[in-house]
Amino acid sequence: MTNRTDRIKPSDIFVFCTQRNEGIRLPYFLKYYREMGVNHFFFVDNDSDDGSLNYLSQQEDVSVWSTRGSYKRSRFGVDWMNWLLMKYGHGHWCLTVDPDEFFLFPFCDTRSMRALTDWLDASSIKSFSAMLLDMYPKGRIDQHPYMPGQNPLEIASWFDAGNYSITKNPKFGNLWIQGGPRARVFFADKPELAPALNKIPLVKWDRRYAYVSSTHNLLPRGLNLVYDEWGGEKASGILLHTKFLDTFTAKAEEELTRSQHYGASREYLAYADGIKDNPELWCKWSEKYINWRQLEILGLMSKGNWA
Repeated sequence: MTNRTDRIKPSDIFVFCTQRNEGIRLPYFLKYYREMGVNHFFFVDNDSDDGSLNYLSQQEDVSVWSTRGSYKRSRFGVDWMNWLLMKYGHGHWCLTVDPDEFFLFPFCDTRSMRALTDWLDASSIKSFSAMLLDMYPKGRIDQHPYMPGQNPLEIASWFDAGNYSITKNPKFGNLWIQGGPRARVFFADKPELAPALNKIPLVKWDRRYAYVSSTHNLLPRGLNLVYDEWGGEKASGILLHTKFLDTFTAKAEEELTRSQHYGASREYLAYADGIKDNPELWCKWSEKYINWRQLEILGLMSKGNWA
């Protein structure tokens, strides 16, 4: 454990993250969020053996806890994150993301995350949603080697502009979004089993709050009402999901062997079956990523009434 929480300030913005053997991704991940305005990072390292724990321990703005405990028995890392959020996140804006997720919000090309959280505070908004947008390369997913410190969007720069379904979860009130390339390629026969793409990663945390299932929904249930049912639009963001790099095949095989993921690892079973021939996720309807304004025009995110 490397605990630097004695350095945090009352107004600091936090990132919370669980990772295992993501050393190749961490340099750019930290750079990206530092430039966005994050002040401190909280990591749970789940028994890495690639040197990433040592790397994180050397970062002056990182606190890291290490565990050999079961990812599955921690409710897929949710219990670990909830504990850290409860202990350290109270009163702070907290962004909970994976090492392959990059948060975008309206005006992020000209405004820092502090500008966003100040506006959310002024608007009495406690939670902010971001749809997970799967990014992928044009060509074989193993065609271009990813290098440490590289922006993964230089390789995985394409996405599905449509092909999404939205339903409402009657129990928790959150939206349930599915689709994109994973539904199209890996779950074509059973799209209802495709991974959920709805997330609420940014929350002004209170120790009474808790994530229920990943960052898909929270308690109290009111935090899940990040949409407008009366014809308007609430501001929202995007998580650019850069899973599909040349590292994906080995990662999928490792996670399938460990069997620590949701639903008897059915997602990774589908990946293992689907990547035997290293398929191209790109199709003739794919769009190349430009910026957040492009995503707003496509209806994937919104600036709402934040001008």
